[in-house]
Amino acid sequence: MTLWSLIVLVALTALAYATARTKALRLRDTANAVTLHSLPNYHGYYSATLVFLSGLFGVITLAVFNPVGAWLMPAATVAICAVVGYASLSRIRSSLRARNKFEQISLYVLVACSIVAILTTVGIFASVALESFRFFSEINPFQFLFGINWSPTGEPASFGFIPLLVGTLLITTIAIAVATPLGLFSAIYMAEYASSDLRRILKPLLELLAGIPTVVLGFFAALTVAPLIRSTGESFGLVVASESALAAGLVMGMMIVPLISSLSDDIINAVPQSLRDGSYAMGATKSETITKVVLPAALPGIVSAIMLAVSRAIGETMIVVMAAGLAANLTINPLAAVTTITVQIASLLVGDQEFDSAKTLSAFALGFVLFFITLALNYFALRFVQKYKEQYD
Repeated sequence: MTLWSLIVLVALTALAYATARTKALRLRDTANAVTLHSLPNYHGYYSATLVFLSGLFGVITLAVFNPVGAWLMPAATVAICAVVGYASLSRIRSSLRARNKFEQISLYVLVACSIVAILTTVGIFASVALESFRFFSEINPFQFLFGINWSPTGEPASFGFIPLLVGTLLITTIAIAVATPLGLFSAIYMAEYASSDLRRILKPLLELLAGIPTVVLGFFAALTVAPLIRSTGESFGLVVASESALAAGLVMGMMIVPLISSLSDDIINAVPQSLRDGSYAMGATKSETITKVVLPAALPGIVSAIMLAVSRAIGETMIVVMAAGLAANLTINPLAAVTTITVQIASLLVGDQEFDSAKTLSAFALGFVLFFITLALNYFALRFVQKYKEQYD
């Protein structure tokens, strides 16, 4: 019945807006030519916002605590909205500062949403940190951070983080090596060389790649790319695993190409045209203008786009599971099977788990360390942007 309560809430919100706006219009159109402080629309926004927020709070409260029967929830929602709606309509008069009150309520809502987002982040970090400390109370942190063997289910169990870190960096490096030139060069072409009509066609087509589910890309990597790499390597006398870091990295690079391309294209287009015109006035060619003027001006934004793609690649799981496997091998050979931090987190938390064992708690320790890795990457990217941004203001 919560769905019906929400439908009723939306209908009552629309009714409150229409009623309040109509009342304000009548006040303005009276024979005395009353001057309203705010436009009639703002009177409607004011009443509708109060009704919606109070009704939404009531629906959430009724759904959580269920003080009334499920079939009475729509009726209770109507009662709450009716009381608040009547109170808001009774306040509508020519002197009501409806616009100011609506903007004030909107500000409170935005602040509340920001607080919820911050508290959610803090809560996630606190929960992961708490379980990580439980893990480190059983396993030596030095052994975890610098160990070279990862076998949480072995006898005895070993929790060396280094093989997972090396595997993550290896696959991410391959993905970035593929995605950066493809994404950056395609962005340069669309921003500087392609006509506006062609750009309107190419950019959506390129961004369609970002909408492909990662499980589909994983199937493509496992069934097409990995066998192709293996057969090609064996023809040259190389030993290639059926699941390899190279296969996962190549397909992951394809996945993040639209991210780099789209962001870089927007950043390059944001470079002022006056910089290009000044370069052309000095006799520079188009290619010289792009390499010596446009790209340096857009460099901070491009670096931010690449770092965002790095974070996306580090967090990918499905492609690695299907193309690189689950073996925690300490190697930098791209033709060998490796695994990543996120894959191990997913595999450790699948099924019924005992959250008092070191095996399960190690997943939280991996997430805790991964949090600081991505935080460090974002920090360095931010510092780079701050260092070079002011040069082209």
